[in-house]
Amino acid sequence: MDNSEIVHAAIQSYCDNHTSPESETLKKLNRDTHANVLQPRMLSGHFQGRLLSMISHMIQPNRILEIGTYTGYSALCLAEGLAPNGKLITIDVNAEREEMVNAYIAAAGFKDRIQHIIGDAYTIIKSLPHTYDLVFIDADKKNYERYYDLLIDRIPSGGYLLLDNVLWSGKVIDEKEMIKDADARLLDTLNKKIQSDPRVENILLPVRDGLMLVRKL
Repeated sequence: MDNSEIVHAAIQSYCDNHTSPESETLKKLNRDTHANVLQPRMLSGHFQGRLLSMISHMIQPNRILEIGTYTGYSALCLAEGLAPNGKLITIDVNAEREEMVNAYIAAAGFKDRIQHIIGDAYTIIKSLPHTYDLVFIDADKKNYERYYDLLIDRIPSGGYLLLDNVLWSGKVIDEKEMIKDADARLLDTLNKKIQSDPRVENILLPVRDGLMLVRKL
């Protein structure tokens, strides 16, 4: 099973066509990523990006943490819902895209509200003193559970955490695939852990490759 089989292509197209458009800056970033960056499938894109923006607008967070910047598309979407004077920190290990990301942050008008940090996310997070109203994890799958354990106590009651790719192209429901794919096994274990965690309530949304929405009780 791949992403295209999770949601029927025609249904996804209909949903896209009945979803608010992305900004011109996001359209340009989308095109630039697909034309010039490896693995453009990693981009959140129009549909998921509008969902991230809407969730952020509903929460109006004062501080957002994102693990996994890629080309900055999801960070820009999340920043749209920041409270007045709110800040977003986004962390990525890849320095090669730093100039591109920072250019689009400036073009979108978020130069003073988004801090882009390059380095090992786990180490950086431990050095930061903040709590976060909204966390988005979209990075190395092998460390998802470590990030969850590190951050769940940094989220206040009523705060939210989002984890991307938790359906892993549908492999989490395929025992044969899970035997072959370590990331699928890790994500399935984490999904089960969140489901049984008494500190949270959660819903797994079949959006693109699976988006786990968690609210801290």
